[in-house]
Amino acid sequence: MSRDGNKVIGFLIGREKEMPDTVMGILNERYDGVMAELVKLGGTFFDEEVQYDVIIDRMSHEIPYYHAYVKYAALNGCYIINNPFVWAIDTKFFAGALMRALGIRMPRTAVLPNKDIAADTVPDSFRNLKYPMDWQAIVDYIGSPAIFKDVRSGGRRFAHRVNNVEELIQRYDESGTRTMILQQVIESNHQYHCMVIGGEKTLLMPYSLETGRYKASDEGLDDSIARQMTDTAIQITNLYGYEINMTEFVLRGDELYLINATNPSPLINRELMTEPHFNWICDEIAALAANRAMSPPKMKFPFNLSLP
Repeated sequence: MSRDGNKVIGFLIGREKEMPDTVMGILNERYDGVMAELVKLGGTFFDEEVQYDVIIDRMSHEIPYYHAYVKYAALNGCYIINNPFVWAIDTKFFAGALMRALGIRMPRTAVLPNKDIAADTVPDSFRNLKYPMDWQAIVDYIGSPAIFKDVRSGGRRFAHRVNNVEELIQRYDESGTRTMILQQVIESNHQYHCMVIGGEKTLLMPYSLETGRYKASDEGLDDSIARQMTDTAIQITNLYGYEINMTEFVLRGDELYLINATNPSPLINRELMTEPHFNWICDEIAALAANRAMSPPKMKFPFNLSLP
C-alpha cells in the first residue's frame, strides 16, 4: 500500500471540495511519511491490490459501487474512516430506539412503509401491511409540526416540515423508494451539534435556526449541560465505533433532547461554520488520518473473521 516510502491516505468524496482539499493540504504539507490524494476507481477485481492505507469515506453511503469498494479495501488491510459495515446498517430510527433504551430523551418518532419499492413486486408481496394507513393516528402520536426525513444516517437528506395529514401525505407521495421517518419537532431556538473525532476529541457548536449557520459560542449555556452533551456524543460515537460523527441536541427549558444520534458524514464547510470551527475540524481529521495510517487498528467486521 505504501508508495515511495509514504503511507497513502485516500479521500472518497462527492461534490464537496473545501474540507477534503484543506485536509489533504495539511497532510501533504505538515506530516512526514504520508501522502494524501483523491481515491481513483474504475472497476475492481478480486485480485486487485488496494492502493491506500487509509480511506476517508464521505460518499459510499450514496454510491453503491463505492460502498462495495470500501468493504473490499477493508478486507485487504485498508483502514476505512468510518467503518462501512457499521454505516451500512445505521439508521435514524434504530439509533433513536437504541437511545431510548439507554435512557436518553428522544423526540417521538415513527418509521413508515415505503411509498415505492425498487424491486419487482406483486400485491401479495405486501400482505403484512395494513392498508389504508391511519395517517391521522400517526400525526396524533407524533404531533405537529413534525419533520419527515430519510431514515438513513449521513449528510442532510430529503427532509421536510409537515403541519398536518394533508402535507404529510403529499411529502410521502414524493418520497419514492426512500424509507422515511416522521419525528416530533422540539420547538426551541437552542440547538447544538457536537462533532466527535477519533472517539474522544469534541467540538460543541451552537446552531442558529435563524441564519442556518453555527455560532461562535453560546455564553448562556450551562457548563453541566455542555458536558452532558459532549459525554453523550462520545458515548454514542464509541458505541458505534465511528471515528467521525456528529450528534445533534435541542435544549428546551431544562430538558435536553437528542434529535439525531449519528451522522458519520456531516457537512463541513466555511459557509456553514466559523473559521475556527472549520480549521479545528480539518486539523483533527488530518491528525486522525495520519495516526491511523502509521498505527492502524484492525477493522471490525460484522462476523468472526480469521484470515491466513
